[in-house]
Amino acid sequence: MENNNNDDNFENDFDVKALLQQYLIHWQWFVLAIFITLLTAFIYLRYTVPQYQVTTTILVKDEQKGGMLSELSAFADMGMGGGIKSNLDNEIEILKSRTLVESTVKKLNLNTQLILKGNLLEREIYGDTPISVNFIDKSNEFYQSSIDLIFTELSATTFELVTNLKNDSGNNSSNVILSSKKEFQYEKPIMTKYGVLIISKLGSNNRTKNNENQSLRILVSPLENVVASFQNRLKVDPVSKTSSVVALSMIDPVIKKGEDFLNNLTRIYNEDAAADKNFISENTSVFIADRLKLITQELDGVEQDVQSFKKSNNVTDIESEAKLYIEGSNEYDKKGVETEIQLNVVSSMLDFMKKSTNADLLPTNIISGESSASGMINSYNQLVLDRNRILKSATEVNPSVVKMDQEIASLKSNVQGSLQRMQSNLNIQKRNLNSEENILNAKIGKIPVQERQFRVIARQQKVKEELYLYLLQKREETAISMAATEPNARVIDDAKGNKIPVSPKKSIIYLASLLMGLLIPFGIIYTDDLLDTKIKSRLDLEGKTMIPFIGDLPTSDTPSVIMKAESRTSSAEALRIVRTNLEFMLSKVPEGMAKTIFLTSTFPKEGKTFVSANLAATFALSGKKILLIGMDIRNPRLDEYLNIPERGVTNYLSSKDMKLEDLIVKYEGYEDLHVLPAGVIPPNPAELLMSKKVDELFQTLKTQYDYIIVDTAPVSLVTDTLLIAKHADTFIYVARANFLEKRMLNIANGLYKEGKLPNMCLLLNDTDSTKGYGYGYGYGNETEKKSWFKKRFKS
Repeated sequence: MENNNNDDNFENDFDVKALLQQYLIHWQWFVLAIFITLLTAFIYLRYTVPQYQVTTTILVKDEQKGGMLSELSAFADMGMGGGIKSNLDNEIEILKSRTLVESTVKKLNLNTQLILKGNLLEREIYGDTPISVNFIDKSNEFYQSSIDLIFTELSATTFELVTNLKNDSGNNSSNVILSSKKEFQYEKPIMTKYGVLIISKLGSNNRTKNNENQSLRILVSPLENVVASFQNRLKVDPVSKTSSVVALSMIDPVIKKGEDFLNNLTRIYNEDAAADKNFISENTSVFIADRLKLITQELDGVEQDVQSFKKSNNVTDIESEAKLYIEGSNEYDKKGVETEIQLNVVSSMLDFMKKSTNADLLPTNIISGESSASGMINSYNQLVLDRNRILKSATEVNPSVVKMDQEIASLKSNVQGSLQRMQSNLNIQKRNLNSEENILNAKIGKIPVQERQFRVIARQQKVKEELYLYLLQKREETAISMAATEPNARVIDDAKGNKIPVSPKKSIIYLASLLMGLLIPFGIIYTDDLLDTKIKSRLDLEGKTMIPFIGDLPTSDTPSVIMKAESRTSSAEALRIVRTNLEFMLSKVPEGMAKTIFLTSTFPKEGKTFVSANLAATFALSGKKILLIGMDIRNPRLDEYLNIPERGVTNYLSSKDMKLEDLIVKYEGYEDLHVLPAGVIPPNPAELLMSKKVDELFQTLKTQYDYIIVDTAPVSLVTDTLLIAKHADTFIYVARANFLEKRMLNIANGLYKEGKLPNMCLLLNDTDSTKGYGYGYGYGNETEKKSWFKKRFKS
């Protein structure tokens, strides 16, 4: 008998082994899945066109990292060209621009492809081609339409050219051959609505023997689609953050075409940049020359105006004299403002004193200068403070307070008089300052109007002189720039394609297919087990029940035949193990009394009757006197395994004069195996099982047999089993694998915890020994093994 509470380390090891075993038993599925995925990968690699990576590196002139000056840098200090300085980010965007890619595609005629037709696949041929295809005088429709022609060589000088109808898209793929003839000659123009088509033969050396009799497709794709394809595949990335080296790369099935594209892309990029520089420099030079001529004339005229003005007005330096007058006027104005501020302060003090009382203090330190009013204000405030201090302990009629009020009033009058005198002095001072300021303003007003005119003339002279010098300098800089025009980028490494394809990568494809071959059956098995909520093996019982486990029975190939002495099947060996474990469950039964074993289950069809019959046969083969009783009186099924009469327990319980000896039969083929059938199905089974005759029955039989095995009803449907459970020494709770839901173990657990079924133990029936769940016994009497796929798909 096994205990579910094993040592933790042992349990963990067991779980790992069981998990591996769960998948290893399906090794055939893994092998089949790996074979299919590897075969799929082989076919994919065999018929997939490889893609190769082509890379070139260039050094881009970057102003921020010491590059050459921009064409408009000559006007940078005038605010011209500052927003279009050359830097690495801008140049990268130009290299990826659609305009540059389109120019490269047009130059190399990459929208026209020659495709060699094979048995299964078609591949593009480039560079070493047997013919060249050129459209001249191209119309606008040439770059917008799809043209698909089949070329077949007829002789050394003629060929056949027809439209490929398989790729005819209707509106834009009408026959491009306007002539009704299908046979044409090399080097002869063919008139089409897209332009003049000329096909030239490049020579027999350029065509391999394998290609001589094969047809070629001449495919012309819309320029927009081709440019978009190249633009999407083009990658322009800086090599590092600290350098201006840029790597250009792209992926293409034809290495030569990718190399030509990248080399021509950088070449056209430099040519366009140089053309832009020269164009701007030439225009700049012409502009500067025109402006110098005009500025020279204007500067001569301004200098003559200055000379005439000073001569006619007899003027040397009017500006210095006017500056002295203005400075004096500003000084008087400043003093007048200060005087006005002092007047406002004095006026505010007088208004405050008119409203103040003998208890109010006067503001100090606001009268500027060393006037006597400041001293009198301080004395006044001191008298007020003394008076207020005396008032805290005396009244206003106190002689001291009255005397101080008189002194305060007298001093207040003196302060007011002093402030009034100060006010009068400040008014006089203000009038004097205004008078002096008016005198200076009158002098300034006498400056001749010609001075302002002279300022205008001098300003124009200065502007013309500085502009003239500036243009002379920039003319030299522009001349140097035109003489030393450098390309924007220097090629470090020419375009070179990697001979190892970037896709498809064989190692990755095969590795991925191998993993898929493992994961697909693994996922199916895992999902199947995850969604299957039925009990499979003893492993499913661990942690879900505390009921003692006495063993499991593998699926029997002959379920209707009970165990014989010569049986060596895995089911027979498992029953012997169960019999041994039951001895431990029945160790407390007193000597001289039959050991009573009851069998029940959760639902019908879980094999409790099969186990009852075979367990009785197993005990009988050990030389014990056995009685098998059928007490599933609602649905008796012992007759499916044993040849027994119809009368039995129900007849005995419902009759008053019938004897047990007349109902018990000895089963043939066994030395001491006796059977008491269930009898006819009664109308009142529960009432029969509650009668006293049931107690008498077990009391009598326990003295006559060594073991009594009782087949009872399922506990989840009726209460019959619980009514007779008290007569059992042990209860075997049969659970059928792949039939009973795991959640239904709660019924058995509840009965075990409540003790309704005495000395309860658990037996798992109908396990699959091929999955490692059973014991795997057998010594020669096994039936022929089924093939693995039949076992997998058996119902």
